[in-house]
Amino acid sequence: MIKHTSHEIDIVKSDTTKIDAVDFDNLTFGRTFTDHMFICDYENGEWQTPKIIPYQPMTMDPSARVFHYGQAVFEGMKAYKDDDGKVWLFRPIDNFNRINKSATRLAMPEFPQEYFMNGLTTLLKMDSAWVKPGKGNSLYIRPFIIATDPAISASPSNNYRFMIICAPAKAYYTGKIRVLIAEEYSRSANGGVGFAKAAGNYAAQFYPTSLAQKKGFQQVIWTDADTHERLEEAGTMNVFFRINDTLITAPLSDRILDGVTRRSIIQLAEDNGIEVQVRPITVTEIKEASKNGSLKEIFGAGTAVVISPISAFEHADELFELPTIENSYADTLKDKMLNIQHNMDEDKHGWRYQV
Repeated sequence: MIKHTSHEIDIVKSDTTKIDAVDFDNLTFGRTFTDHMFICDYENGEWQTPKIIPYQPMTMDPSARVFHYGQAVFEGMKAYKDDDGKVWLFRPIDNFNRINKSATRLAMPEFPQEYFMNGLTTLLKMDSAWVKPGKGNSLYIRPFIIATDPAISASPSNNYRFMIICAPAKAYYTGKIRVLIAEEYSRSANGGVGFAKAAGNYAAQFYPTSLAQKKGFQQVIWTDADTHERLEEAGTMNVFFRINDTLITAPLSDRILDGVTRRSIIQLAEDNGIEVQVRPITVTEIKEASKNGSLKEIFGAGTAVVISPISAFEHADELFELPTIENSYADTLKDKMLNIQHNMDEDKHGWRYQV
């Protein structure tokens, strides 16, 4: 047992480590996990004593409601190590607030902030060797909550499990990607759960994305469910468009995820004198901008990818190639964000959190 601020965490340390068998230069994203994991169960109307134990499989009842009704939400975060060996998080309270917002939408109990931050920082200290220094290297952190009540009646669970697992990571996408603009399928709808990081949101994307991949595209740019005219997100990312020297992204709604990376890019762009417009943007506008040469860049933004440039898009069997430009907004903003995350540049907004 160790005491961390006002709460206890039961800790069982692994007798061995897997780290020596890991090739950190050739990681497949989300396939390799650290030695320990954080776990906390919700029973009898309250969260129980948190635990950190060796990473291991779990035993669950086949009737656990997560399997039948999809009560599952998650987050994506990263830890970074600077050249002095210090470990940093990036805007962790934003992720904490968002997982609780997601949980509330799925009728799940909110997780206490002290439990979250104490558990996260203790876990990272125990597995700090897995956080490798150098720009582009990070430890991807996956907090999630699942319904564990063994009952198949169609109602919210009485029992839940909150967990954090971690995976060393390098770049998620490499190079530029090609996207297909959705004309039939939708990611989310008005009044739905598009703003939440609900597991089912991602499952529903897999089929239309697989159809796009068969046509030679890596991802889908999602459009609104009503008209398929308004551009909203790109794959599992928020999406930005640069027309001339203006950066444009869709406004938040109950269909669009309030991305931490999205929010940070908007602020960094404004800090560096780039005009940002948060407004609806249509397929017609983007196609016309591409035809008249004013569309300079499209890029996705998210925790896993940071910023992922898009080189081409297709809509209604029309293919549009984007120009290759020097000093792109994508490259400039990604570099500035990575410098802040790795403690290589001034953090004037207080985004870094030392572990």
